[in-house]
Amino acid sequence: MTQLQAQWLTLADGHRMPQEGFGVYKLTDQVSMTTAIKSAYQTGYRLFDTAQLYENEALLGVALKELAVPRDNYFVTTKVAEQNQGYQTTIQSVKESLRRLQLDYVDLLLVHWPMQAHFFATWQALEDLQAQGLTKSIGVSNFGIVHLQLLATQAHQRPVVNQVERHPGLNQAALIKYHQAHGIVTQAWSPLARGKYLQDPVLTKIAAAHQKSVAQVILKWHLQGGVAIIPKSAHPQRIAENAALTDFTLSAAEMAQIDALNRFARDGREPELVYENNVQYPR
Repeated sequence: MTQLQAQWLTLADGHRMPQEGFGVYKLTDQVSMTTAIKSAYQTGYRLFDTAQLYENEALLGVALKELAVPRDNYFVTTKVAEQNQGYQTTIQSVKESLRRLQLDYVDLLLVHWPMQAHFFATWQALEDLQAQGLTKSIGVSNFGIVHLQLLATQAHQRPVVNQVERHPGLNQAALIKYHQAHGIVTQAWSPLARGKYLQDPVLTKIAAAHQKSVAQVILKWHLQGGVAIIPKSAHPQRIAENAALTDFTLSAAEMAQIDALNRFARDGREPELVYENNVQYPR
């Protein structure tokens, strides 16, 4: 089996986070979760990313227990759902998340989406949860530059991670530049855009040149750009393939070619509309 050579990023708060993580979105039964987590761990993944919204924290908790390895051997992220935002509800919901995960703390706690109704109160709750030792690091997800700037007006500390949609069709160049200037790690969800670009002629040509799959080329593009990733799969073979990224390097010209595929094309929701409406609007 391919063994992931995990790279670790040092966050602005001093804690370390694997650059390559494993997402568990849509793993909704125990057998699939346990099989995927076991395979991912054996492959070398040490970061496991879930969320209250996914309704599978308890499944992940069982799967991690079944690994029977020390807690320090893995890194767990979860996210506060929109309906749980607000100061008291955030604190209570995170304690419930820890109960479901069977953990004393998570390594990274994120605000899942920006919402104007509870914007500052939710972040205050994350700061207090961190002070209580219930999470090591705190960050956000789906925040744009304007949300990060607004948060900085009242926050005691900046988010150390912003987890956002990022793939060749949405390279987030301006946001990443802002992150780099303010010590925020960019973590890409949907790094493969659900397979949307696997037949792209530019990417297929680059993949052929390296004798790699298009998915591997896209993931390498993220990593070489300093972006953290959380690809997801329920299939051991695909999990291993997504980890086999250490034996090739994309040239500067190839990186630029992939950057040029940007079309500002979102698969997910527009963060500003979620912020304005205080809910993930129907699509």
